[in-house]
Amino acid sequence: MDTSPPRQVILQDWGLVGYLEAWDRQTALFQEIIRRKTGPQKSNETGPYHLIFCEHRPVVTLGRSGKENHLLINEELLKLKGIEFYKINRGGDITYHGPGQTVMYPILDMEHFFTDVHRYIRSLENIVIRTLAHFELEAFRNPKYTGVWLQSRQDRQPKKICAIGVHMSRWVTLHGLAFNIHTDLSPFEYIIPCGIRDPDKGVTSLHLETDIAIDPLQIQSMLAGFFETEFQCTLNIQSVEG
Repeated sequence: MDTSPPRQVILQDWGLVGYLEAWDRQTALFQEIIRRKTGPQKSNETGPYHLIFCEHRPVVTLGRSGKENHLLINEELLKLKGIEFYKINRGGDITYHGPGQTVMYPILDMEHFFTDVHRYIRSLENIVIRTLAHFELEAFRNPKYTGVWLQSRQDRQPKKICAIGVHMSRWVTLHGLAFNIHTDLSPFEYIIPCGIRDPDKGVTSLHLETDIAIDPLQIQSMLAGFFETEFQCTLNIQSVEG
């Protein structure tokens, strides 16, 4: 029997936040965990770790394995459209973030959970798949690509509803998933989403697939609940000062 104390994860909702600010803030939390486990006063504490929810102002991000030609318009024109652009250190290719999209960033030391990158990504996918099942949507994984897919009711073609891109250092996680809820999908036309050139594999949102009003706080609550189950931890809600 496992008699160790439950893993403690602090949950915060950062609201609508610029991408660079959120990247800096999550990086500071990430580096603090690494400092705790590698510094002169090494600690074997099992937390606290962090689960961050937010939405981003319009931004295109390019991951480490991404190709710049997957951005279909130049950066200057992107800027004129009010969309920022950053090259970042997560895995994966190119994607878009914007209002109406729920972004979830787990910042965990996986040595206190499980040390398996593929299982970690599958766990994130599973959280979204279980959330979609609540809306009677049968989501699935694609063996070629990370993320969560479903057969769109719009044209019966497979479409991605959630993108996943992560980074790990010393088994500490950074970045996470972006789940389209009632997102304006038109900016995806400026990129080749996730580098997938197949014209039959587009993007969709929960609103388009259900045609009902979606409460983002309900989505957060469901994701958080499934996160606790998937990672066998206890979430402690913490308000954001300021």
